[in-house]
Amino acid sequence: MSRARLGNAAARRLFLVRHLLSDPPQGPAKGAALLKLIRDLGFVQLDSINTVARAHDLILFARRPRYRPDALKRLYEKDHALFEHWTHDAAVIPMEFYPYWHLRRERDAAKLLGRWKDWQRHDFEAQLQSVLAQVRAEGSVTSSDVGRDEPRSSGGWWQWHPSKTALEYLWRSGALAVAGREGFRKRYDLTERVVPAALRDPTHAPDTEQTINWCCDQALARLGFATAGELAAFWAHISPTEARSWCAAEQSAGRLEEIDVEAADGSLRPAFIRPGWADDPVLTRDPPKRLRVLSPFDPALRDRKRAARLFGFDYRIEVFVPEAQRTYGYYVFPLLQSDRLVGRVDMKAHRDIDELRITALWPERGIRWGKGRQAAFEAELQRLLPLAGVSRLCFADGWLRAPL
Repeated sequence: MSRARLGNAAARRLFLVRHLLSDPPQGPAKGAALLKLIRDLGFVQLDSINTVARAHDLILFARRPRYRPDALKRLYEKDHALFEHWTHDAAVIPMEFYPYWHLRRERDAAKLLGRWKDWQRHDFEAQLQSVLAQVRAEGSVTSSDVGRDEPRSSGGWWQWHPSKTALEYLWRSGALAVAGREGFRKRYDLTERVVPAALRDPTHAPDTEQTINWCCDQALARLGFATAGELAAFWAHISPTEARSWCAAEQSAGRLEEIDVEAADGSLRPAFIRPGWADDPVLTRDPPKRLRVLSPFDPALRDRKRAARLFGFDYRIEVFVPEAQRTYGYYVFPLLQSDRLVGRVDMKAHRDIDELRITALWPERGIRWGKGRQAAFEAELQRLLPLAGVSRLCFADGWLRAPL
């Protein structure tokens, strides 16, 4: 029997609804409202690059333009409503989800010990107890506070001294937690000083089966439809094999349906979805016409292959590409309008001269950059200025480019 089909326009609408990009960008953006936003997203990726605003700030701003970074810092460091750990990358996550990272911490403890010895080429394991004792005695520390007598490498941020590696290992495996950041440098403390006792009790931690069920169910709720591989990749601490087994069991129990999802080019790809999806009113609901600047690390764009399939938007970040070899620019921001990715912009906040400089904008193929879209773009840039920390716009000569 042939599978049911989810058309591309409907798939984009459902996907954007689940990523909170289909409602008008408005409403409160601090305290309980901000925590709910992060909970609904699942997590917010952290990134240090600050050409306009850091990724986590722009992710939240795109959905709630009232958002300001101090609100996230308060939730994280004062209210302890968030914890920091890894999904596919470093992220802040609602504290109530902490027990479901027990499996990740166990697996990291086993996996990273040998891998990091080979990677860093030093015996960081010998420093674990001394680093832990220092944190217990002194309180929260940064990497510069430990191993002061150890030589610092000049080989780059990825080459750590042994005590820095020990700090990271103790965090990833659960003995330490990140209590906050100074600038963008992590402060580590004993987990019992950061995480409530009820959440860190290993005797009440979900077992492997419960964790797999939670990871897959919660990932699907936030994606709308997904392959087993995409479910595994969402939180990134279960395997594709575990996700496939979950999908098979759910499908056998009638709680999951396999359908064909139409890509932007008309091709079809199978995916799993909850039954009753065809009656969901969001499939025919148009998102608002407002244009939004997205972070390259926005949850809707993190999976580049999925973004290319759904939106026909081929994107890669070029920060590690030599300048002469870049197609667009160092850090280029995608532009979302309604249910389409309409362009990408190379821009930077020059805080020393108080301006946001737009170097280049490339509309996507088939997109007309007329007066209405330009007005929507400039309105969004004006809203972005306070987050960028500047007060005026500057357009470089020849900034509007032809599609590539």
